Amino acid sequence: MRALPAAAAILAGGRARRFGGRDKSRLVVEGRAIILRQLDALRRITGDVFVIASDAARFADLGLAVHGDRIPNLGAIGGVQTAIAVSPAERVLVVACDLPFLEPALLARLVELADGRDGAWVRSTRGIEPLVACYTRRAEQAIRTAIDAGQLKLGDLAGVLDMAELAGPALAAFGSPERLLANVNTPDEYAQVQYGAS
Repeated sequence: MRALPAAAAILAGGRARRFGGRDKSRLVVEGRAIILRQLDALRRITGDVFVIASDAARFADLGLAVHGDRIPNLGAIGGVQTAIAVSPAERVLVVACDLPFLEPALLARLVELADGRDGAWVRSTRGIEPLVACYTRRAEQAIRTAIDAGQLKLGDLAGVLDMAELAGPALAAFGSPERLLANVNTPDEYAQVQYGAS
């Protein structure tokens, strides 16, 4: 797969309260830590992968640049805004650190769809997936404006960004959406992923 004009950011700044503070990115799925699986997928798209997290020491073994949120304590929306701001490329893939089954071809398609827009994201039966997305530099100001207005939920971005969407049969062409978008946000979800229920 050819390299595309994009960088990639793994958002890993959450406190993982439902895991007792355990680092979700290091949970093992199918024999490998999630973050290592993600790096394999993302490096098929770009040579420029970085992490958004407050504790750089957690990722020292990976040799990746780590950036703290530019505006602390905003949660995921602050991570997205930071990823766009620090990205060396016009387009940046943004993924949550708890997605073990990232598909490089799907990610590459998001990069393509983002051209000329604020970005592109997946829309599943759950709704938009702002952490399986590609954002362009022009999205940063709109996100900052939303933050300043107190719109701090990622779902609010649907009302302020011009985003292409990958959904329905176009999404399913890359595999089962349930597997592609499976995450380990809770111990129950981790168990489902581990035992093939996803």
